[in-house]
Amino acid sequence: MSDYTPDHPEQEETKKKGNLNLRINLFFFSTFIIFCVIIIRLAILQFVEGPTLTEKESSNIVKDVPLPPIRGTIFDAAGTKLAYSTPTQSLYITLMKDYSQKNGMKNRPEAEELAQRLLEVFNKYGASSGEKMTKQDILDAMDLDYKKYAGYSPRRIKMELSQQEIAYFSEHKSDFPGISIEEESVRHYDPDTVAVQTIGYIRTFSGSKSLAKYKGIDEAQRSADVTNDPGMIYTEPEFVGFDGLELMYQDELRGKNGYKKVPINPRNMPEGVDEIVPPVKGNNIYSTINKEVQLATEKAITDQLSWLHSHPVSGRTHPNATTGFAVAMEVKTGNVVAMASMPDYDPNIWQTGSVTPENWDKIKNIYMNGTIRSFGPGKKGNHPESVVLLGSTQKPLSVLVGLNEGLITPNTYYQDKGAAYFGKEGHQTRVQNSGGHVYGGMDPARAIEKSSNAFMVDMIGNKLYKKYQDKSIGVWDEYMTQFGLGVLTGSGLPGEWKGRKEYINDKQTPQTSMVYASFGQQGKYTTLQLAQYTAMLANEGKRLKPQLVSKITDEKGNVVKTFKPEILNTVNFPKSYWNEIRRGMKSDVSAFGDFPYEFARKTGTSTQDVGRKPVDNGVFIAYAPRDNPVLAVAVMIPEGGFGSQSAAPVARKIFDAYDQVYGLDGVPKGNPNTDANGNGNASSTGNTAQGNH
Repeated sequence: MSDYTPDHPEQEETKKKGNLNLRINLFFFSTFIIFCVIIIRLAILQFVEGPTLTEKESSNIVKDVPLPPIRGTIFDAAGTKLAYSTPTQSLYITLMKDYSQKNGMKNRPEAEELAQRLLEVFNKYGASSGEKMTKQDILDAMDLDYKKYAGYSPRRIKMELSQQEIAYFSEHKSDFPGISIEEESVRHYDPDTVAVQTIGYIRTFSGSKSLAKYKGIDEAQRSADVTNDPGMIYTEPEFVGFDGLELMYQDELRGKNGYKKVPINPRNMPEGVDEIVPPVKGNNIYSTINKEVQLATEKAITDQLSWLHSHPVSGRTHPNATTGFAVAMEVKTGNVVAMASMPDYDPNIWQTGSVTPENWDKIKNIYMNGTIRSFGPGKKGNHPESVVLLGSTQKPLSVLVGLNEGLITPNTYYQDKGAAYFGKEGHQTRVQNSGGHVYGGMDPARAIEKSSNAFMVDMIGNKLYKKYQDKSIGVWDEYMTQFGLGVLTGSGLPGEWKGRKEYINDKQTPQTSMVYASFGQQGKYTTLQLAQYTAMLANEGKRLKPQLVSKITDEKGNVVKTFKPEILNTVNFPKSYWNEIRRGMKSDVSAFGDFPYEFARKTGTSTQDVGRKPVDNGVFIAYAPRDNPVLAVAVMIPEGGFGSQSAAPVARKIFDAYDQVYGLDGVPKGNPNTDANGNGNASSTGNTAQGNH
């Protein structure tokens, strides 16, 4: 008999259930263990390894720290450097710790000690001629409270390190945590002070935010509304153009930043440098200013002011004639070859981005460009500003207005009795000629030549008022605007002034405005506006944009942009009108007694009340040669007396200087290749220069 006995079905089912329960229990137990391990691991990551991992993650954030760009050069028309940059070594420091009052006061003693050691090195090895720093200067430059810079941004401590300072810091770099020596550039200006107010000057970006341009850039950078190109980011210590061509062509001259790629830790502090991209040099600007003509212009003004102090003009000397302004503009190109605002100054005082209080006191009344702006001379008492009434230089345009409005014709006859009257019968106002002169019979050309106030009042001002009544001011204003008086010249120079339209005056009647405007006593315009107006008279109605730059090149000399003559507007008058005023622009001027060219000119003596006393300002305009105009010149000498004696001699020297360099007839008289008769192979050079400088 077999011992084998098969299981019953109930027993087998019970056995299967037991195995299933065991497996389920094992599964849940294993799952519990796994979850426990995961929870423990997460806890370790969160509370033990978390800070370390976060720091490692943050250290992967890389900031682009800008390196200063290298500014381009401003040349004169002949290629002489008027503003240029040279390399220099500067000491920078990158804060390696938090020294701020908010979180890092415990580290402040280290910063104080570091500043003291830096000061000792500067005092021992710095150039004896350099400006001395104090410990507080160094601490301010370090910006420990992040008022100017982010924590990772390098701070400039000192520019223009001496060779001894460079050697010392290079050898002891480990003793000064975070320091580095960076190559930058220092801006220099021609020591002969050539057209300094036109060229302009530089300041630091941090000190330039009063200007709309830099304020906008700063606001955009702070709001992160800027380009992704790190080369376009402005830094606080970066030097930027603040006036003149330096500001006008800031974007072209600036170039592009270089930058360092710097890893940043959670405290916003640097951890080494990953990569350095060098700066890109800015483009070069070739101005139309010619150094030789400019210096001759500046000297002519200075000499004339000195002469007026010791020689009588209109019966007396003029000790208050201490400022003078002149602009020389080519008739066919619009190129400004000279723009002088005297006295001038040495703009190299701005090299550090600011000036000392002592230097500021010396330049505060002369650093602005008086040929485009109006400002006081800084003398005690009441004196005219740099922009004065046009006086009789207005009269050629007044005659043009009269001719075009049909008030007169080229054949109009007028009997000058020395004075004219206007206003209601019994309450008339008398206007007399200068000195009470009686000129007798005249046509419009002779009225310009003799500068007849009576003619202008009776035949232009009064007639225009009677024709248009209250609308006469608007008609007059339209003519002034067409000739560039009372509007911007289009030069683009920063801060240019529109002038003052005194004929728009609620305190006087339209008739009074028109009468006085007709002989030049109702409009104050800049010397540049006057030069543009003179060029317009010369080229018979084309108002040219004053050009101050002929071309822009990159650092390799490749031409980036050229500037051609640009006509802003044109006034179309019959040829006979232009001939009439040209015929009248021939007043006697002794300074031009031996001038070798026929030329057109108009003297002016604008009288204005300053401090309840009448003051005579000298004004003069001219262009030459008369029949083929090349150069237009305008000169203003506030408080100089008659324009024929105060301003005209300056203009003569400007024409002579231009003739020497370029040739009013196309042949430079100073060119050694010309023969005794002024002929030679230099003529092509003169023509080329005239078109391109």
